[in-house]
Amino acid sequence: MPSMAITWAQRLKRVFDIDIETCSECGGDVRIIACIEDPKVIRKILAHLDEKVIPTATGLLPEPRAPPATGLFV
Repeated sequence: MPSMAITWAQRLKRVFDIDIETCSECGGDVRIIACIEDPKVIRKILAHLDEKVIPTATGLLPEPRAPPATGLFV
């Protein structure tokens, strides 16, 4: 009986609708060129990316409001 195994990329596509094999910008093929597993290196990369993140404008959020008053309409 033939094996019905699928690749992890196919699983991501099936379960999460994430296509890691196709570029979202140009539609071309994407190749994996590295697999980083060292936790120290991963933390360093993520810390570097956090430095480059542009914070979202807080002015776009609505003003917070107080909770409803209680006991006014008894």
